[in-house]
Formats: sequence, C-alpha cells, structure tokens
Amino acid sequence: MHVPVSFEFTVIKMRFRCIYSLALLVVVCNISAQCEFQTLAHLKPQANDKTQGRAVVELLKRLLGNRSREFIVSVNRTLSNDSLDVCELRSAKNNRILATGSTGVAVASGIYNYLKYFCNCHVSWSGNQLNIPCPLPQITGLLRINTQHRFRYYQNVCTQSYSTVWWDWPRWQREIDWMALNGINLPLAFTGQEALWQEMYLSLGLNQTEIDHFFTGPAFLAWNRMGNLFQWGGPLPQSWHVKQLYLQFKILDRMRSFGMLPVLPAFSGIVPQGIARLFPKANLTKLPPWSHFNCSYSCSYTLEPHDPLFHQIGSMFLSQLVKQFGTDHVYNTDTFNEMTPASSDPASLSAVSHAVFATMTSVDPQAIWLMQGWLFVHDAAFWKPAQIQALLHGVPIGRMIVLDLFAESMPAFSFTKSFYGQPFIWCMLHNFGGNSGLFGTVESLNSGPFEALAFPNSTLVGLGLAPEGIEQNPVVYELMSELAWRKEPVNLAKWVSLYAARRYGSTHENLTAAWKLLFGSVYNCTVPHYKNHNHSPLVHRPSLRMTTEVWYQRADLYEAWRLLYQAARPLMAQETFRYDLVDVTRQALQLLTTDYYREIRDAFQAQKLPELLTAGGVLVYDLFPELERLLSSDGHFLLGTWLERARSLALDEVEAQLYDMNARNQITLWGPEGNILDYASKEWGGLMEDYYSQRWSLFVNTLVECLDKGRPFRQDAFNQAVFQVEKGFVFNSRKYPSKPQGDTYDIVSRIFLKYYPNALKRLK
Repeated sequence: MHVPVSFEFTVIKMRFRCIYSLALLVVVCNISAQCEFQTLAHLKPQANDKTQGRAVVELLKRLLGNRSREFIVSVNRTLSNDSLDVCELRSAKNNRILATGSTGVAVASGIYNYLKYFCNCHVSWSGNQLNIPCPLPQITGLLRINTQHRFRYYQNVCTQSYSTVWWDWPRWQREIDWMALNGINLPLAFTGQEALWQEMYLSLGLNQTEIDHFFTGPAFLAWNRMGNLFQWGGPLPQSWHVKQLYLQFKILDRMRSFGMLPVLPAFSGIVPQGIARLFPKANLTKLPPWSHFNCSYSCSYTLEPHDPLFHQIGSMFLSQLVKQFGTDHVYNTDTFNEMTPASSDPASLSAVSHAVFATMTSVDPQAIWLMQGWLFVHDAAFWKPAQIQALLHGVPIGRMIVLDLFAESMPAFSFTKSFYGQPFIWCMLHNFGGNSGLFGTVESLNSGPFEALAFPNSTLVGLGLAPEGIEQNPVVYELMSELAWRKEPVNLAKWVSLYAARRYGSTHENLTAAWKLLFGSVYNCTVPHYKNHNHSPLVHRPSLRMTTEVWYQRADLYEAWRLLYQAARPLMAQETFRYDLVDVTRQALQLLTTDYYREIRDAFQAQKLPELLTAGGVLVYDLFPELERLLSSDGHFLLGTWLERARSLALDEVEAQLYDMNARNQITLWGPEGNILDYASKEWGGLMEDYYSQRWSLFVNTLVECLDKGRPFRQDAFNQAVFQVEKGFVFNSRKYPSKPQGDTYDIVSRIFLKYYPNALKRLK
C-alpha cells in the first residue's frame, strides 16, 4: 500500500509531539516534586479534618469541662493555601464561639489565644487559671490568627531523659494538650525506640548480653542514642521496652490526631560492640571518651558510612520503625553530638551525611532529615565553613532541616549563610539539664526570630522550643510560643503585664510591677553566649573558688519578691501564684546563699573563726532548713514526686531499685564518679536537706577544723570526703514525700520577715 509522504510526515510530527509532551510531563513532574521537597509541601497531617476537629473537642473537654460546649470547632485544611496555619474565630448564636482552623493545632492555638486575650486565662506546667467569664466575651467581626512559620518545633533529644523519662500516659496527654494549645506541630517522638533496636540487633545475631551491655539505664538513654554512653545505669529491663512501646503508640496517635508531624529517630552509625564479633571485617571506629567519662562507659563504636553494613543496619531499623509507627517523613539523628569527627576532610564529612540520608530514603523516598545544629557552636574550632558546608551539602538542598538550637544566644544561621541553603528552624534552648532557677533572654527572644526572617536569602522555616529540661520558667515558653504567631516583636512591658493578670486572674498593681521588674532583670540576660546552668554555689560542690556573679540587679529581684509577698494572702488559693511565690522566694534565698558563701570564704582566708562560725551557722542551720520547708510546701518542688514516678514503672523491687538509682544519680553525680557532677541540679524538697545541705555542712565543718588546727584546706581531700556524702544520698533508700507539707504562706512570711531586711542591707 502506498502511503502519501504528507501522511508519513504528519504521523512523525504526531509521534514527536507525543514523545515531547511525555518528556515535558516527566520534566514538569520532576521539577514539581523537587519544588515540593524544597518547600517541604509534602509534609502534611495524616489525620483528616474531622479527626483533627474531634481531637480539639476532646482537648477542650479535658481543659474546660462543661464550658467546652460553648466552643464550636471545625478543621478545614483549605483555609490555608500555603501550608501556613491559620485560625478564624467569630461569635455565634447563644454566646458561643466558632473556631475554624487549617489544622487541629491551628484551632487549639487559636482558641488558647482567645482564652488568653479575651477571657484572661492561662495554662501552664505549674497550674492553670481558668476563671472563664460567663457568658463568653463577644468577638467583633472576624478574628484571624495566622503564622508566617511553617513549623513550630518542640523538645530537645535530652528532654527525653531530663524531664519525660518517668512519665505515664496521663502526664503525656497533658503535655500533648499543652503542645496543641501553644501551636506546636513538629514534636520529637523518641519514646520506645529501644524495643525496635533490640529486635533488630537480635535478628542480626547479637545476644541479649551484648544488647544489655549497650543500652544505658532509662535516665541516660538520650546520650546512648547519640553515641555518648553505653551500659551506665543499665541494663534495661524487658518490661521497660513493653511499657515504652505501649506509650509510644498512644503518643503518636494523639499527636497525629491534632495534625502534628511527629519526628522519629533514625540511624547515625553508632552500634553495639557485639557487631565486631558478628562482622569481624566491618569497618568500625572506636570513638574517644565523651565528657568526663572513660572507656568503661564511653568510647562507643561507629560504623564507617562507606561500609555496606552501615546501609544495611540503617535501612533495617527504619523499615521496622515505619512498619510499627507509621511515618510523617521527618527523622532525627545526630552524627557528631559533642564528638569530634575522625577526619576534617570535607569529602569525608559529606560522605557521612550522604550515607545517613541514603538509609532514610532507601526506606522512605520522601524522607526529611531533621538535624540538631548544636555541633557547629559546641565545637567551633573544628566546624569551619568548609566542614559545615560539606556536612550539610551531603544531603540535597531542601531534604534537611537544621535546628539552630541555641539561637537566642549563639545563632549559627548568621555565620553559615543561612546554613548554606538548607532550611532551618530558629530555636530557643534556654535551659540546660532541667536546672531550677529563674532565667530568660526576653529581649533576644523578642527580636531574634524576626532578624532571622529578614536575613539575606533566609531559609528560615520555623521557630522552636529546644530546652534540655522543661517544667520551669513557664513565662519564657509562653512568650516564645506566642512569637510564632506574631508579625513583629511585642511590647515586652505590656505583654508581661497582661501575662501577670491572666496567670493569677488578678489585676493587683503589685503583680504587674513585680513582673516588670523580673522581665527587666533576671529574665533579661544580655551576657553574650551565656549558658543557663544554675551557677549558684547552692547547687554545686563547695570550694573556695565558686562563681558568685549574676547577670541581673539583685535589688530588682528582692523588690519583686516584696511586691509578690505583699499581694499574697488573697491569692494563695491560686496554684500558679503559689508556685511563683515559692519560686521567687527560692531565688532570693539562692542569692543570699551566695552572700553567706562569700562571708564563709573571706572569713576563712582572713583566718577569722568567729565570723566563719556565724556565717556558716546561719547558712547550714537556718537558711537551708527554711529553704527545705519552703520547697516541701509545694507539689511542684518535690524530690519525692520524681522518685515515685520512677519507681512506679517497675514490675518488682529489683527494677524499682534500678530506676531509683537512675533518678537520683542523674540529678546529682551524673555518672559513677561524679563525672558530670550537678549538671542536672534541682532545688527540690528532700534534695535540699539530704544532699545540698549535707555537703555544705561538711564544707563549713572542714574549714572550721582547718582553722582550728592550723591546716590548709585541701580541695582534693575534701572532694574525696564529700563524694561519700553524695554517693550516700544516691543509695540511701529513703522514701521522700510526694505530697506537699506545711503552709506556704506561713513559711514565706517567716522567711521574708527574717531575711528580706538582711538582703537589703547586703545591697549597700
């Protein structure tokens, strides 16, 4: 059959067009996928709108009881067309409030905004103030609350050990409610992972003894996961795995029901020593000791990223993780947490991050690596621009999110050119070790996120809360959470005045004045690169060379104390006020401890025994017992609560003793020999009497004996003696009260009348 040339040409053109169109479609799809990854638009809530709406309704029932019926809740993801959360509130019939948001988190945080600024209410770790007006205040027109930050991140890998380690489900439920109310949509979810690691390592051929040698005890798992420690405080009982796995399923289900994106763990290369037995040809490196530990509990083994076993273990673990927990495509792991890499060669560093990410994408092609940027500020001598860029660029741009972990004091985005193109989250670290003590950097918090947003070619995608420990200084966390929904810095004086009114449900002028003083002093540290470890001599092993400086005017703290005390009597029924009155009084006594320490030190060095006996006697026999009584009067400041929670997770007395030792050691010796002594110090009733006071009593008695016998004070000899006191506390088996004792107002009154005039004299 003869085919006309024109027809052949037409067919060729049609085929070319089809091929071209198909190729163009593939290119467009690839570009679209790449753009989606670079904008992180593929990260979306799993739960449908109806499920998220139900989750908020249940939250409001838990929080408000019958008053929750006055809120009409709905979730409509189409309310936002750019993945940025928004909530719209308006008044409805019968004095009800209609709240519609793009996610469950958006609705919950929008309602909390309404409760704060229309109803003068407050929710915090240290109590709620929910005296809601009846009927609910009207909203004129439409109230639209939105954020310019795609993500609001929460937790630090250390929070899992310093704060949440002993939590049961009711406590986790309250925390997830708090997250939703404060707009958190990207929380860490690390609970229960050891059960999966154990299952995977057993399937590879390790025996139980080798696994038990690898895992630390519960209170130290954060550093086991990062490769810093092994075995210390262990072994982990099998019942621990079962209970934590059960908890994780409930945690993930609840987080996802609000539209949150839980961040799951991934493989960094750290492996048990038993891997060397199973795979004698594996390319393993033994890491140097971490912190003040030796290789008895440190010097972990890490697989080289080019070893095929690296990919095998990483993908096996993640496959099991996704199978058990599902995924929202965001994974956290940290390759060099407080550990210097073996090589500074950029190609080597790039290979490491490439290998880590490859294990993620082999299981989840949509994986995003969330990495803590702490290493860049912790070891600035090693991490120069070439090394930082190499590590970051081992992962495709847009497939990693970096947590600028300590941005309020040591931001890394500014010296890394916005992390060389990788998206980042500006985080407030704020607290180290879960230490007690008033602290904040409110001016830095108020300006820093906006400066990061305005930074040239900024890749900022969110704000975060990354404290090592929580349940302290609630005002700082409320401010930081709220800034994620602000378009510009707040007026701090006005903001804290409103905070005081809603926290206590009172407009007493003393409360506003007190909080303005606190915000201008103890909560406004401006010392460059200052780390909020509680440096007070009170919570550190005594010596003649202790830090005595503070970053604020002590007179402001004492005046705030006076103002709160004078307004106290009618407010003592309010839990949030009682907490703050105890906390500010505790801070005042902490300052006075420093004053008495100076007198003790100076008297000893001047060889004035009477003055030494006077100052030491007041400190050990009056101030410390008063502080013990103060802390014991409020349920938020009890050692017994921490220990009771730990023991409650045990199946038998052997487990109970293991958990008790973990709980006590972490907040005191932090290691077998005081390796990270007092890093996680707490000012709690019970701990004050049997730990801190005992050390100071020994110190004063030793100095008196030295003067009396004409001997010099030897710190090394004292350290050996006081270590027995410290170790004795860890193993004393004493049961401490988990319920408050005494009348807080009476105790504060006695302390104030006795010590406030004394404090003012010392200012002169």
